[in-house]
Order: sequence, then C-alpha cells, then structure tokens
Amino acid sequence: MEEEIKKIRRSSSTIMVITSILVCFIILFAYMTNALPDKSSPKEHKSEEMITHVDQLKRSPYEQTNEDKMASYGEKLIRETYNYFYQKNGTKIGNHLACTNCHLNGGTKSFAAPYVGLTGVFPIYIGREDKIESLEERINGCFERSMNGHAIDVNSTEMRSIITYIKHISKNTPIGKRIAGQGFVKVIIPERAANQKNGAAVFQQQCQSCHGANGEGQKLTDSKGYQYPPLWGDDSYNDGAGMARVLTAMKFIKGNMPLGATHDNPILTDEEAYDVAAYINSFSRPIKAIKEKDYPNLAKKPKDSPYPPYNDKISAIQHKFGPFNF
Repeated sequence: MEEEIKKIRRSSSTIMVITSILVCFIILFAYMTNALPDKSSPKEHKSEEMITHVDQLKRSPYEQTNEDKMASYGEKLIRETYNYFYQKNGTKIGNHLACTNCHLNGGTKSFAAPYVGLTGVFPIYIGREDKIESLEERINGCFERSMNGHAIDVNSTEMRSIITYIKHISKNTPIGKRIAGQGFVKVIIPERAANQKNGAAVFQQQCQSCHGANGEGQKLTDSKGYQYPPLWGDDSYNDGAGMARVLTAMKFIKGNMPLGATHDNPILTDEEAYDVAAYINSFSRPIKAIKEKDYPNLAKKPKDSPYPPYNDKISAIQHKFGPFNF
C-alpha cells in the first residue's frame, strides 16, 4: 500500500511539473503573438466616446444580411453622393459634392458633424423649421442646402440605406443623449467683426493648396466628385446651408482644417478660423429659394444667420460677419 501511495505522489508531481511547463509556454506564446496586453507599454488613450464606438464597429464589419447590405450601400451613397444623386432621369438634383466632404471619414470623425449616435437623439427639435424633426427630414435638409439639390423620398431605397448606415455606425451608442465628439468643437468668438483680409492670408497659407486659389476645389481623378470640395461658386453649398454661417464654419474649420487638424490638436487659432470662415463666405454661391420661411420663430434664429428677416435692428452685414456680441 505504501508503495502504491508513493507511486501516485510521484505521478502527481510529474503532472504538476508538466502542467507548469505548458502554462509557461502558453503565456510566452500569448505575449509573442500579442494575445495578451503588454503591461510594460501604456495603452492608447481614447478620450472620446465616439472613437470607442467606431473602433468597436471596425471589429464588426458588414456581413451578408439584408440590413448589412443596405448599410454598405448607404455608405457608398455617403462617400460617393455625386454618383447617385447629381442627375436622375436627366434632371439635376444636386451638386458634385459628397456627404463625406463635410461629414468627414464617412461621418465617423469626431467634431466633424459626425453621424455616430444620431439615431439615439433623433427626432429632435430644429429651430430652422421650429418643429420636432426626424432624421430623414434632417438629411433632406442637407440635400436641399449643402448639396444644393432637392429632397428625396423618405421611403426610397436610398434614404432607407443611408438611415441603415447611420444605425450601423451608431451601434451601442446611448439613447436620448449626445455622446462626446458630436457636433463641432467649442470656440471663443472674437469680440470684433471678422477680418476678411486676415482670412485671405490664412486661406493662401493653409487652404488654397487643396481647395484652389479661387476656392474651386480639387476633383478626384476620373470622377465627378471632389477630393477637396469647392468652398464657393456654383458647385458649392448654397447660402441656406449651415456652413454659410460664419460661426458654424469657424467651428468646423478649427477642429478639422487644414488637413491633419483634430479637435485636440488644432492647427489654426480661434481668430484665424473666424477670419478665414468669413473670407470663404464672402464669395458668391448658389441661392437657396424661399429662405425667408426659415426660422418661423425668429427668436430661434442664430446670430450669424446671413439672411433676413431678423427680430432685431442689427444690420444683415453684422449678422453675417460680426461682431456677434449682441
């Protein structure tokens, strides 16, 4: 009996040694293949909720379901809008811009009016129409203003695909609240009128290499669309678009322009962004029809709305170029 017990103990010891060796090999292999985190190096700091959501999405690509196929088509519509909406049955219904020219990286870049999380906050009150508006209505507002075109059928395959794409990139975002990175960066608005001469100098130094000396943009090779969009002229956004407002354009520019700028690593100062936004919006662009019907409640009209009517005695020039401390 004693001999049997000794054999069992020796056998158990051998198994423990072998197990320990195997565990060591597994741990070593895990580190070598990055299966486990390397605690000796700091983790990448992700300060924005939006970045986390988009990173998670990248690990969950389109599959083969009908919904995923619609989302994939919706992304094409966002990135190559000019291929699908510029003309339909020979009728012009928009310009040569793409949604991603303003909603950068297919609507996933933080502080570039991203789409991420929008399905959780719409329907929402919009002052321009003075009503609770659906996401479809908001998208059609872009077609009519930024794309200088016409609204599309909310039940069309195209609209349903765009909505499905926005839902896809909004997975796991909260309902009923905004997430970090939505909208634009916060800025300090100078207490003066925008200086278009300074804006012209900023444009020449920082913007014209991509957008052209005359704001004409830069076309994609063998494409109807733009790599860098026109900032004024016939193929740009019209005067009823959000970017036609100096303070809106200032916020977008500060967080995203020139190429390489981010919200936490801007290239331009608030003053430079303010002045160049005014310079860009000093040029002619398409005219939005019946703008006077915007903001039925004039108390909701932004100070930098560049067109009347207004509910104050401030001139249209000051409403367009500031100062806005009124």
